[in-house]
Amino acid sequence: MDERAGTVGASGESVRDVLAGNLRRARLARGLSLSELSRRSKIGKATLSQLEAGAGNPTIETVFSLSRALEVPISDLLDHREPTGPTVVRAADVEVLRGAGVDLRPLRGIESGGAIFEVYDQQVRAGCRQDSLGHVGTEHTIVQAGRLGVTVDGTDVELGPGDYVGFDARLPHAYTAPDGPVRSVLLLEYRSDQRLHAASDAPPHLVQPEDEAR
Repeated sequence: MDERAGTVGASGESVRDVLAGNLRRARLARGLSLSELSRRSKIGKATLSQLEAGAGNPTIETVFSLSRALEVPISDLLDHREPTGPTVVRAADVEVLRGAGVDLRPLRGIESGGAIFEVYDQQVRAGCRQDSLGHVGTEHTIVQAGRLGVTVDGTDVELGPGDYVGFDARLPHAYTAPDGPVRSVLLLEYRSDQRLHAASDAPPHLVQPEDEAR
């Protein structure tokens, strides 16, 4: 197996710093101005400017909205350079990405056989709800502890420890924890051609420098 593995959010750099560089790279590779990315992501232009400067405060909602608007995997926004040798990620060393109802710890990204997989430790807080308008990829969740409510495009299911759900992540979806906190493993799956590097191979003249002034 030809495997390319890398930690996601597990180096000394903060999520804020990593996102700043990757966001700008992704936006320019797509040939988007801040104004156009703001329109597509529904995130204010001033907020995007802060994020690219490393001064913003990214949340789960922000990162997933950017993934959807830029049509790139989450790891293209949060990933670090590839390490060599064994990859060990300690939970205590990974910065938590927080949302309205979920604490997400990015653990590892793996590329193999034309597919990309991102592994996350996901905790849904008791009595909370985490909504997503959708993003690229296929979403897989395995419950480890607690009862997890999942809504996908209007269909509701409830999962217990050991249960699994998978769905097209482009559909609107939500997680809830009605009976107490829920611990789960979140696996996001993408096609390799959805990675940003496929777009960054475009000739430099396709990236318009004047977009910066918009």
